[in-house]
Amino acid sequence: MSKKAKIIIIGAGFGGIKLTKSFYKKPVDVLLIDRNNYHNFQPLMYQVATGGLEPGSIAYPVRRIFRKYDNVNFRMAEVQSVDIHQNQIISSIGRIHYDYLVIASGSENKYFNFESVKDKLLTLKSLPEALKMRNTIFRNLERALANNRTEPIEEIMNIAIVGGGPAGIELAGALSEMRKHVLPKEFPELPLSKMSVNLYQSGPKLLAGMSEEASQKCLEYLQEMGVNVFLNTRVKEYDEHTITMDDGSKFTTDTVIWSAGVKGSPLKGFPDYCIDKGNRILVDEFNKVKGTDNIFAIGDVSAHESLDNPKGLPMLAPVAQQQGEHLGKNILRTIDNKPMEPFEYHNKGVMATIGRNRAVVDLPSIKFQGRFAWFVWMFVHIFSLVGFRDKFVTFIDWVESYFNYDQPLGMILKTAECEQDDEQKLNKKETVEEEK
Repeated sequence: MSKKAKIIIIGAGFGGIKLTKSFYKKPVDVLLIDRNNYHNFQPLMYQVATGGLEPGSIAYPVRRIFRKYDNVNFRMAEVQSVDIHQNQIISSIGRIHYDYLVIASGSENKYFNFESVKDKLLTLKSLPEALKMRNTIFRNLERALANNRTEPIEEIMNIAIVGGGPAGIELAGALSEMRKHVLPKEFPELPLSKMSVNLYQSGPKLLAGMSEEASQKCLEYLQEMGVNVFLNTRVKEYDEHTITMDDGSKFTTDTVIWSAGVKGSPLKGFPDYCIDKGNRILVDEFNKVKGTDNIFAIGDVSAHESLDNPKGLPMLAPVAQQQGEHLGKNILRTIDNKPMEPFEYHNKGVMATIGRNRAVVDLPSIKFQGRFAWFVWMFVHIFSLVGFRDKFVTFIDWVESYFNYDQPLGMILKTAECEQDDEQKLNKKETVEEEK
């Protein structure tokens, strides 16, 4: 009997999950590795961060997804690097040999000149980060009611969002709705008129990857909702109390949400010529890493540069999913000594939501906005969730909040990081009082 090919897939995101599913009952052995034991639905992460959904509504255990896949195994581990000459990966659980390696490790935040203060910024690339953001926002609301606070109440309540892409505008819309419909019920003592939500975009338009109609409508929606939008405005620095723009203007806040950019998150071990300026792994038309014979990359971490896409395909979930499905067929063709077929991305449309009854949808043949667009966005995202329970629970939560204009703010879950942050603020307060 011939030995089955061993395929290692790194990353249980959209691309990694789709690729692994393509090997169902195929004559290969698959090992899927991720640092987390769950797949999380990134497009709804902002709902967790703002208290609209609980983490369990958008996450699903990887082992449960592949429970019926006899040829698939999963390991929760950190993969540090790849040894391309020995056909091995180096991970937290040791060296592991592969016949074919697929890197679907996704992307990470790009901080530009804010690396020195990145620990003070709130980000939204993982569930722990979403919970940290939720904790920070709600703890600040509680702090604003304290009689012994030393900071101005505006600094505690104000929120700045840096970046006008989908994540930035979705957070801005959700926070604006929360301020208008939820906080007056939960925090009737707070002077919410002193709470500002500011969105800063360095370019001339929001949602740069979408149509001009979508961008303009998004701007109108946010302004109607009371979000202060600043276009062509680059944030220059942040000192934990105030952000400063390149035109010299300032905004006082200790809550800065960073959604200004991402970069690829490749493994170490590849030659420099394999990595582009966006820290993405360069691949050919078959998603094969340049200079290798049996290593592939898909999703946000990969870039196939061409005349039509000089920077590679956009870092979107549909791209990763289509690449995963196509690559599964190509690997099986390779095993059968058949030629691979080049990948071609089919753009089925892009959408973003700004809030209840407010969304923008760009399809290849039509563009529309408003309430119908919001319902389209909602149902597409609900039915894209992995588990049946996730779909059902999320749908019920949304229906309830839609009719009563309410949502659970969620509990403030104390973590070691929260305790440390509280201690730092207490020490700062005591220092200020001593100076007085």
